[in-house]
Amino acid sequence: MSTPVPDPTTAPDGSWSRDGQQVRLPATGITLDYVTAGEPAGPTVLLIMGMNGQRILWPTELAEALVEAGCHVVAYDNRDVGRSTVLDDEHVDLETVTAAMNGHPFAAPYGLADMAVDAVGLLDHLGIERAHVVGVSMGGMIAQHLAIDHPERVASLTSINSTTGMAPSSAPREPMVPIPDPTPPTGEAEFVEWFTSGLAELSSAHHFDEADTRELARAVHDRGVHPAGGLRHLLAILADGDRTERLAGVRVPTLVIHGADDPLVDVEAGRATAAAIPGARLLILEEMAHDLPLALVPQVAGAVLDHITAAERR
Repeated sequence: MSTPVPDPTTAPDGSWSRDGQQVRLPATGITLDYVTAGEPAGPTVLLIMGMNGQRILWPTELAEALVEAGCHVVAYDNRDVGRSTVLDDEHVDLETVTAAMNGHPFAAPYGLADMAVDAVGLLDHLGIERAHVVGVSMGGMIAQHLAIDHPERVASLTSINSTTGMAPSSAPREPMVPIPDPTPPTGEAEFVEWFTSGLAELSSAHHFDEADTRELARAVHDRGVHPAGGLRHLLAILADGDRTERLAGVRVPTLVIHGADDPLVDVEAGRATAAAIPGARLLILEEMAHDLPLALVPQVAGAVLDHITAAERR
């Protein structure tokens, strides 16, 4: 375990969203772009974003609430997204992914377990023995892998809008909303339109803010758009299959949060996740879809902080 990295940041600010630090992980050769906030002596909260999602999609207000409560918060770009390593040598196209989704044999360049090893490598770099792991969507799946494969590094698990990988609970509700092509355009104007329309489909109509989303889209574009990265993420999800039996062995304190209006990962997937993990607590939020709307951040932050506090007492 390396010496902890000095962390001068006491609260999230502009650097939380844009400029991070980078580390090359010896175990995998992957370089991760990451940011930290808060006092390193506090309980560490590791935030893991979902498929094709940069770390700046985590609301700054959520990080602020965690920091104000005394937590040390770490967020990073997964491999193949943002400013972390992009594996374009591993060629994947939409035709390959479509065939995989229709049940044809395929080979994923890497798996969710490999992405969990990336997270462990970041914790090693920061000198952190155990973290309270919070993952959303695919990030929830990676967080589940941390609890399955590396339980000694997980102080608690929070899985948000995610799934066990079991097909019936993971399938979108019918009729399925029109999800845009997962490969984004690279031009800024086209990307902003693609990103904004995609989030509009996945977000609750009660809380969607188009102006804020367009600003976020421009920030995401500025940090780097890698069209095939999301396809490799999707193959990793498909290759992982059903984690229900593996989740039955998880013994870390677990909180499952799911939006009642999630159009991409049906709320039944959240129920199935909570049922699969012994002792897991389930929180279903009305008016939340496949997003983290600012209006609900206080409720999400409060639930996560209560969960962390209970885990720390244990």
